[in-house]
Amino acid sequence: MDPKAPRLHSFHWSRFPGILLNLRVALLLLFLDISLGVIGFMYFEGYSLSDAFYMVVITISTVGYTEVEPLDWAGKMFVSVYILFNVGMIAYLLSVFSYYIIQGEIFKKMYLNLINTGIDKLENHVIICGYGRYGREIVTHFTKHQIPFVIIDSNPEVIEQLEKSDGKLLFVEEDATHDEALVRAGIKRAQALISALPDDSDNVFVVLTANQLNPNISIISRAKDPRSQKKLLLAGADHVVMPEQIGGFYMATLVTKPGAVDFFSFITNEYRSDIGFEELLFEEVPGVCRYKSIQDLHIRRETGANIIGFRDAEGHYHVNPRPDIQLTPGTSFIVLGDRQQLARLRYYIANYGGDA
Repeated sequence: MDPKAPRLHSFHWSRFPGILLNLRVALLLLFLDISLGVIGFMYFEGYSLSDAFYMVVITISTVGYTEVEPLDWAGKMFVSVYILFNVGMIAYLLSVFSYYIIQGEIFKKMYLNLINTGIDKLENHVIICGYGRYGREIVTHFTKHQIPFVIIDSNPEVIEQLEKSDGKLLFVEEDATHDEALVRAGIKRAQALISALPDDSDNVFVVLTANQLNPNISIISRAKDPRSQKKLLLAGADHVVMPEQIGGFYMATLVTKPGAVDFFSFITNEYRSDIGFEELLFEEVPGVCRYKSIQDLHIRRETGANIIGFRDAEGHYHVNPRPDIQLTPGTSFIVLGDRQQLARLRYYIANYGGDA
């Protein structure tokens, strides 16, 4: 599929009433209706402003009280036309009232305004494109670790699930391949984007668009077809994940190295284990921690956590790095520890003085 090809989107008839029944239009028509009636009574019958307004109110409401003064021929013609005009006007106003009040559309709009306000306040958040099987797992993980995020999905059934969720999830009901959807999700303020759409061509389009809107954002994409992996990387994705490939590798490794896999599964399962990982990036640690070696940082002695990996400036990983390896631009340390140790690590690094 050509990413530049025009995209066709189905029309949902459930949204058709919302297009015709507009609350602002109804209020504007009511104002114009009252204004027209007041001007007409003042012009044709010479009524004062208060008497003219009174006549308009009893005419629109169909109460049928006696006129302020008997109407002449011109006044009767005006009132006749005015009443016929108000038959359609009142029908439209009642339809709008029914749609927005009785069916709860006004509360939906208030809820969406609240959602949009929450999105506008986000900084350094993650945008999740697609709330399918993988999107739900990502949301569960982010929610547990209190990572701010926004979901983009155009499926009405998915949106209904998000609206009924207990976690008050922030979302944008739009096609993630549209520029407007990413802008509404705050892509220029986001730190990362995960494209978990089921179609590889849509993921390519999202990655291209996101990379153009925010060249500094970290982009992770899902892929089904191995041939799509290279396209996604060329489009600007920093990482491409192939769930089927990872699953196959996992099952094959269970045959050859079951003990190692079980141990890795244990330490990465946040529901069975409190062990986790932390990455200390050169660009994110305080200045006093930069250019320090592993032995100078004293992380194991002060926090109990262990540095088990080192990522060099070329993106290559080294397991069990030497004590003299330094944290330099573009590099990072991978640290393993339980929750208490990682909490102490974050506090220790934030308050590091270099004299430990």
